[in-house]
Amino acid sequence: GFDERHDLAHKLIPQLGSWGASAVVLHGRTRKQRYSRPADWDYIRMAASSSGESCQVIGNGDVYGWQDHVKALESGDVVTTYVARGALVKPWIFTEIKERRDWDINAGERLDIVRQFVRNGLEVRCRSRNEHSRNSPPLSLGRRSLTRQHWGSDLKGVENTRRFLLEWLSFAHRYVPAGLLEVLPQRSNWRPSAFVGRSDLETLLASPDPADWIMISTWFLGPTPNGYKFHAKHQAKSHASRNGEPGMENG
Repeated sequence: GFDERHDLAHKLIPQLGSWGASAVVLHGRTRKQRYSRPADWDYIRMAASSSGESCQVIGNGDVYGWQDHVKALESGDVVTTYVARGALVKPWIFTEIKERRDWDINAGERLDIVRQFVRNGLEVRCRSRNEHSRNSPPLSLGRRSLTRQHWGSDLKGVENTRRFLLEWLSFAHRYVPAGLLEVLPQRSNWRPSAFVGRSDLETLLASPDPADWIMISTWFLGPTPNGYKFHAKHQAKSHASRNGEPGMENG
């Protein structure tokens, strides 16, 4: 609901099955609360228990480790979890959930994920309803091409790849290596102090400075245009210029 005094989900979920829904994702926060406090998993489980068999409930909120996933399913009312920010901060969380282990991934492995992200962005993929391979020629149904570009290696493709890479790095830098933590898993509402990693690269990947994210992007995408600036959508007040000078926007 809008706030804690106006919870609505537990009233709506029992009706969703009759409206044709077979599953629903429930995020355990109110609109007013946003991310100021941890997700309310007690409410998620209560709402899920009210659904009966007509509509399955998928829980969402603060799933940052395999332990969170396992705990969410203990009651039997929540069928699975929906991972959102946790996957932006640590994309390997799905391996951790599958294998039920904490992965102390090293900085080189994390940079490999960045490299693969860029490759995926610059690729031109061909997909069709008949599941043609990547090497198949593009097909067309009338005026509708079945070639999908993510996002290509021309100037526009590089620009889009860089922008999405920087948006991702604005989340990924929040990861604290498992080997440096005394308590696992990392919590989404933690705001750890700056730390020195076990390598220069690990320290760089933890930098909150947008100028460092831009520098990382240049390793794979080349120099940025003159006057380039990046404004993270979820943190619009911080930006960095091409010259690596962090700044603040008004508003």
